[in-house]
Order: sequence, then structure tokens, then C-alpha cells
Amino acid sequence: MKENYRFLVEKSQEATVPWHEKHFKFLLVFPSVMLFILLTAYPLVHLIYTSLHRFDFIGGQFHFIGLANFSRLLGDERFINSIINTLRFMLMATFSQVLLGLGLAVLFNSMKFRGKMLLLPILILPMMIPSMVVNGIWRIMYSYEFGIINRILEGIGFTRIGWLWDPAIAMESVVLVDIWQFTPFVFLVLFAGLQAIPEEVYEAAKLDGSTKLQTFKNMTLPLLKHHLLLVILLRTVDTSNLFDKVLVLTGGGPGFTTETISLFIYRQSFVFLNLGYGAAASIVMLLLVILAGGSLFAILILGARVIKSTFGRQSYA
Repeated sequence: MKENYRFLVEKSQEATVPWHEKHFKFLLVFPSVMLFILLTAYPLVHLIYTSLHRFDFIGGQFHFIGLANFSRLLGDERFINSIINTLRFMLMATFSQVLLGLGLAVLFNSMKFRGKMLLLPILILPMMIPSMVVNGIWRIMYSYEFGIINRILEGIGFTRIGWLWDPAIAMESVVLVDIWQFTPFVFLVLFAGLQAIPEEVYEAAKLDGSTKLQTFKNMTLPLLKHHLLLVILLRTVDTSNLFDKVLVLTGGGPGFTTETISLFIYRQSFVFLNLGYGAAASIVMLLLVILAGGSLFAILILGARVIKSTFGRQSYA
């Protein structure tokens, strides 16, 4: 009898609660859900729809062609070449930036002098400059006739180099610009991680007789694994979307030696007006980024576990 009475009381209390208070939690997430639908879900659905059609600009109509755009991509050597170029750039730029950023962070963290933090804004200055400005500056510096780099080479007895039109080094020249601009980002994240490691950890390692190399391998790296994972994932995703640097510096040339997936999609969609073909290439690019990011995440998690199991319980002697 008491349970029935309690049930009736709870029901009556729920009935008296205003609707907006009862569903307040749903009202809080409603704006975010609507933004997701408008900015992510709807464009993705429309992209898939476009990839299955051929758009007629004269009639303004979509003509269904099924998977013809995707089958055409599989036999397009230029598209396959753009994938290879994107992977080359992504691997070279990401790992170079992580290695250099880690080295700079460790070096800067070990330096002990007054005013050290005043140098920080100077070190991160390249990442604060807009990309198009950086690209324009480096294009002038790379100039065969008037670039300062070739002038310096000539001054010390070397011949000029065609940094942006030599197929052998054009991609590496673009990678160098990205390294210069975004290594400070990696440095900043990893330096913040190093600053978060308590000094007691290093003092305890020193008391146990650990060398600097052992301390770095057994203590610093495992404690930095989350920061390393973060910067590798962020730089991998960002470098896979390379567009502006190639467009400004090389235009995808010489030939198509530096053409990336993003530049390929741009040209197919907005230069050659093959919207369906460009949409199909965009979907393939999205799947490749998801696959690469997921694989990299799994590899890094597995690597972190191996480091922990291998070095976590070793002595420092």
C-alpha cells in the first residue's frame, strides 16, 4: 500500500514539473545537434549524393550514374599519384616536425637562465603568421633568379638550385616550408608536457643513479606519450589536407609531381567543373584520412604499451 502511494506521489510531482525544466537537458544540446546537422551531416549526405551523379551545368540537373565516378578514380593515374604525393608529404612533414619539436622542447626545458620565457614568443612566431603570407615569403626566397637562398649558395661557391621546378626536390622544398611553420606548434605542446612533469621525478631518478639518457628513455618519453600522440594525430590530419602551400609554391608541378589530393579535388570540381568526380575523390580522401588516423592511433597506443611494459619496471642503475 505504501509503495503504491509513493508511486502516485512521484507521478503527481512529475506531472507538475514544467515541460522546459523536465526536458532542459535536451534543450542544452539542441543547438549543438543542429550545428552538427547543418555543418557536418547535411554536407556529407549531399557529398555522397553528388558523387553518384553527373551534374549538368547547362540544364542545372543531376544525372544518376551510380558508382561510375569511383570506378573511374581507380584507373586515374593522376589521382593515384596525388594520393602518393599526399602520403609522402604527410610522412616527411609529420615525423620531421615531431622529432625537431621534441628536440627543441627538451633543449629549451633544460636551459636555465633568466629571461628564458621571453624567447618563447620568438620561437612560436612562424606558426602565428598566416599560411598564405608564409607561402608568399618562401616562394620569393626560393626564386631561382632573385631568391636569397640561391644568392647565398652562389656566394659560397655553389650553383643555383631550382627549388620549386626540379622534380627531384620540389616536394621536399614544400615540406621544408611546412616544417619551418609548424614545428613551433609541436614544440609548444611538448614543452607544456615537459613543464607538467614534476621535478621530484628527475630528482628521484638522479638519486637512483640514472643517466640523462636513461631518464629521458624511461621517464620523460612515457610521461610525454599523450602529448606525442596528440601532436602526431593533429599534424597527420593537417598535413593530409595540404592545399595552400602546393597551390602557391608549385601549383602542383612540375608536371604533377607535387599535386595532392586536395589540389586534385579543387581542380576537378572548380576548374574542370566535374562536381561528381570531385565529390567521389573527396569521399575517397575522407576514408583514407579515417583509415590513416585510426591505424596511427592504434600503432601509437600499442607502442605506448610496449614502452610502458619494457621500461616501466626497469631500474635506473
